[in-house]
Amino acid sequence: MQPEDLKLLVTRQMPYGKYEGRLIADLPGNYLAWFARKGFPSGELGRLLALMLELDHNGLSSLLDPLRGRAPFPAVPDKSSKP
Repeated sequence: MQPEDLKLLVTRQMPYGKYEGRLIADLPGNYLAWFARKGFPSGELGRLLALMLELDHNGLSSLLDPLRGRAPFPAVPDKSSKP
C-alpha cells in the first residue's frame, strides 16, 4: 500500500457495475467481499478494492474520515489525571 492509496479511496469512483459512480470508500462490504471471492480486477482498481475490503472488514473505515473532510473521533479524556 502507498500512502496516496488512502486518498484515492475517497476520491476515485467505481468505473463500472452495480455501483458505478460511487466512491470506492462508499462501496458496501458485501460487494467488496464478492470481488474477493470472484477475483479483484488487475491494476490500481483491484488494489484499491482490496485495500477497502481490508479496512471495512477490520472496522477501520472511519480512518478515512479526515481525508473526506469529516472531523476525526473526539479525543479520549486522560483518566490518569484527576482534578
